Amino acid sequence: MGDGQFHDTDISTRTLVESLVREDATIDAGELYNVANALSMSDQQVRLCIKRLVAEGRFIQEGRGRKAVLRATDVTRNSLEPDLDFVRYMYSQDRGEAPWDGRWHLAAFGVPESARHARDSIRDSILRLGGAPIQGGLYVSANPWEERIHSAATKLGVTDHITTLTSTDLAIGRHVAPRDIAEHLWPLDRIADGHRQLLVAAEQYLQELRGSSRVRHLTIAVALAAEFTNAMEPDPLLPPQLLPQPWVGTAARAAVAACWAELLKSGPAQPIRLFRWYSSAISGAAADPAHTS
Repeated sequence: MGDGQFHDTDISTRTLVESLVREDATIDAGELYNVANALSMSDQQVRLCIKRLVAEGRFIQEGRGRKAVLRATDVTRNSLEPDLDFVRYMYSQDRGEAPWDGRWHLAAFGVPESARHARDSIRDSILRLGGAPIQGGLYVSANPWEERIHSAATKLGVTDHITTLTSTDLAIGRHVAPRDIAEHLWPLDRIADGHRQLLVAAEQYLQELRGSSRVRHLTIAVALAAEFTNAMEPDPLLPPQLLPQPWVGTAARAAVAACWAELLKSGPAQPIRLFRWYSSAISGAAADPAHTS
């Protein structure tokens, strides 16, 4: 993964633009184009994306070309921050600050066909929270998720069709032991493969960061955030007690944390928000993502 080689990192032009918003809610267009080029994106690709974002009211452009400044509108500023509660929680698990209490958290829904969109949306919400399907309309997680599920159900108007409960003696067919259940319900091998890819990328990025340019730092930051998201989105954040040990996700997240610590040393006068978001979440206190809205 030498200089300029980020071809395996799936980053959209829109994601790149939004990732380079600085603490003062602006983007230096020259810096944007340089980072885009390092990610094998053409100037035309960036120009079209900026044009779309301005038309959508997400940015205001001041100036032209590489000398322009993009200013994020209120709509954009309020929607950019990733769900850092989950980032805090996964690092808390790694530090042993969020041990499993032995409870399985179950959710069931029976939304009628007449509300198909709401039914699909609540199912998607449950899956995003790491839920695994047991059988028709019944899902399980090892983490508390009731508040988030009920919040989503309220927004969708299907609260009366949601049931939540906990169990300490869950059995799924012949699967009774908690670790056996976890292995049966979640594709742990595939999730581990994603973490291995993240670990390799983070270790290589860390070597490059000790002496790279400002543009290279920004390029690595954007690529690292994308790699992190790709690995973490399918991860149900199972507690260590339910995972094979040693778990590669722990090593991958430690490597990512080392990268963000190195990135912070660059100390630019106007850092991008991405630096603050991830560094604060990684070093932050334990937080349970299920108890925040």
